[in-house]
Amino acid sequence: MTQRFSGKRIVITGAGRGLGFAFAERLAREGASVIIAEIDEALGHEAEKALKAQGLDARFVQTDISSEASVAALAKASVEGVDGIHGVVANAGWANNVGGKLYDEITPDVWDRMMAINVRGTWLTIRALGPLVKNGGAIVTLSSDTIYWGAPKLLHYVTSKSAIVGMTRSLAREFGERMIRVNCLLPGLTKVEATKDIPETRWNDYAERTILKRTQQPDDLDGVVAFLLSDDSKFITGQTLAVDGGFSMH
Repeated sequence: MTQRFSGKRIVITGAGRGLGFAFAERLAREGASVIIAEIDEALGHEAEKALKAQGLDARFVQTDISSEASVAALAKASVEGVDGIHGVVANAGWANNVGGKLYDEITPDVWDRMMAINVRGTWLTIRALGPLVKNGGAIVTLSSDTIYWGAPKLLHYVTSKSAIVGMTRSLAREFGERMIRVNCLLPGLTKVEATKDIPETRWNDYAERTILKRTQQPDDLDGVVAFLLSDDSKFITGQTLAVDGGFSMH
């Protein structure tokens, strides 16, 4: 595998499992020193151990992205022994077990928690880590293809992920003076731990409605993140990229 990130440090939030771990593994295999930011201590240590067992450079830092103090501690840990970082993947968010309620059934507490994690948490992450990104680096935010087709009974989630797209566009302009690119990845429904309770009928329906007629896997996305962080995308910024097999088009 090419070593596009040799000598570079990249921070990935929510990297203890699922897409976050897939991103961390791909970037580490391409030579990056990865920081696994994860709220679940057991998952974080397990992820670090799994990558190190492959001879990869990884370090776990327990992080709650909804906490300003926790994200500040992540920022401090991320630059230990180095003079800056080269990339950020703001992947952490709340997605599992949030659906199933209509707009008037969602409680204010649940709505506020969704915004605190997905919107405020993404902003806090970039607010803390952005100043540490070296000129010419890159940031990838995570939204969802649901913002294009308006998934029902997920209003709070879709709203939070729509906010991240707008955030990305403004951030791209603000970071542009430092030649730091900011782009947003919109995954489709993907087979990961967080989606394990989704009924098989929904998986089959979703796959049938994609152009490519199959279920999406993490390795359909990790190469896209690597591309967006690498110099191969050096003139791309402020963009949203849906990766969902053609389920949505934009």
